[in-house]
Amino acid sequence: GLPDELKYLSLIESGLNPRVLSRAGAGGLWQFMPKTARIDFGLRIDEYVDERFDPERATEAACRYMRQLYTIFGDWHLVLAAYNCGPGNVNKAIRRSGGKTTFWEIMPYLPAETRGYVPAFIAVTYLMTYPAEHNLQPFAQVALPLETDTVAVQGPLPLSYFAQMIGI
Repeated sequence: GLPDELKYLSLIESGLNPRVLSRAGAGGLWQFMPKTARIDFGLRIDEYVDERFDPERATEAACRYMRQLYTIFGDWHLVLAAYNCGPGNVNKAIRRSGGKTTFWEIMPYLPAETRGYVPAFIAVTYLMTYPAEHNLQPFAQVALPLETDTVAVQGPLPLSYFAQMIGI
């Protein structure tokens, strides 16, 4: 139920790297902060699992977050701004602008990073929609090995044992 173009937001957030971690502690394709991921969107983060790095679970959470933001702001550019700097900062920018309600009108009142965020999203969306017009070619896809299996073990085993068994 979201605009298809929002899929390109993860290019800006993470460069499509599901394992990336920012200096501020945001992680995964959608760059969730731990508190937002865990408390607001129910992603599991503990000593064993961090679902911010699970592309499927994090994407579902990002979609829920963007739907929530759209309910608040009713404008996709403001949703993008709020995704980047938080809804509180967008509301503060709206107040400082005298009640203006478009991204372009409140842009001067937003944090510097957010002022460039929406234009970057528009540029990436344009390039991904019209790649041939700009001589952009996709890389050849690399086939990943798909063979997997499950092995039951009794007790702890060193990783070196598994590395030796599979030859890496």
